[in-house]
Amino acid sequence: MTRRNKRKLSHFPNCEYSPKVAASGGGKGRPLLLPFLLVPAAMPAPEPVILFLHGFAESREVWTDFTRPFPAGYRLLMPNLLGHGTNRAAVPDFSMEAQARYVVSYLDQKGCPGPVLVVGHSMGGYVALALAERYPDRVAGLALINSTAHADTDEKRQNREKNISFVERHGLDKFMASFVRPLFAPSNRDRLPEALALLEDIGKATPEATIAGALRAMAARPDRTAVLRAAKFAVLLVAGKHDVAVPLADSVAQAALPPIGGALFLESSGHQAYLEQPEATRRAVLALAGAVFEGVGNS
Repeated sequence: MTRRNKRKLSHFPNCEYSPKVAASGGGKGRPLLLPFLLVPAAMPAPEPVILFLHGFAESREVWTDFTRPFPAGYRLLMPNLLGHGTNRAAVPDFSMEAQARYVVSYLDQKGCPGPVLVVGHSMGGYVALALAERYPDRVAGLALINSTAHADTDEKRQNREKNISFVERHGLDKFMASFVRPLFAPSNRDRLPEALALLEDIGKATPEATIAGALRAMAARPDRTAVLRAAKFAVLLVAGKHDVAVPLADSVAQAALPPIGGALFLESSGHQAYLEQPEATRRAVLALAGAVFEGVGNS
C-alpha cells in the first residue's frame, strides 16, 4: 500500500481508508470508512430533518439511545412503521411501497413537505429505498444501515416462510428468543444484554399478523439497485463484518453504485450496527448529515 493510498479521515480520526483494505472489508480491527466521493451542495430543505426508519419487528424505541447525542440543530423524526410499535391500526398491505406511502403521510402530518435525510435500518432501509424510488423529491440523502438494495434470494424467501411457520407453531416468545441473538456479532451477544433484551421485548409485543405480513412483504420486494445508481443525493452504507442477514461482500459491491456515496464497514458488528458500534455509526450518519445540510450541527 502506497502512502498516497492511505490517509486519515478528518471526521473519523481513528479510521483509515484504503482501496485495498476496503475491498477485503476489514481494517486492523477499526471501523473502516469509505468517504463520500463527491460532497453534494446543501439540499433545499426548509429545515434539517432526519427521518429514522426502524427494522422488522422493531419500533421507534430502538433509536432512543442512538439519537440522544445528535446536535440540537437537527429535527429528528422516528415513526413506528405500519403494524409496529403503537401503530396498530389494521394493515391491509405490508409492502415496502405501502410503508413508503405511510411515511409520506407521516411527514406531511409533521409539517415536513420538503426533502429529508432518511436513515433506514434493515427493513427500514427497504422502505427508504421504496421511498426514494416513488417519491425522490422527499429524499435529501439516504443512509442504509445493515440493509441492501438487492431483492431476496430464493433461499432467503424460503427462510422467511420457515420463520412464519415457526411463529405459527411455537409463538412469538420462542421465535424472538432464537431470532435476535444471532443478529449480533459473536463478541457482542454477551456484552450487550440490554440491547438484546430491548429487541426481544419489542419483538414479542409485535402482533403475529405484522410478523407474517412484514416477512412476506420483504420476500416480495423487488431489486432496487437502480435507485442507488440513479440517486441524485448522497448515499451512505453501513455494514457489519459479522452480519448474517446482509453479507458484507454485498455491501462492499453496492457502496460503489451511488454517484455520490460513502460507506462504513464495521469490524465488530453484526446486523445491529447502531446498537453494536453506535459511536462509529453515529459519526458516519452525522458526516452524511453535514454534507446534506451544510453547516448544521458543526458549531
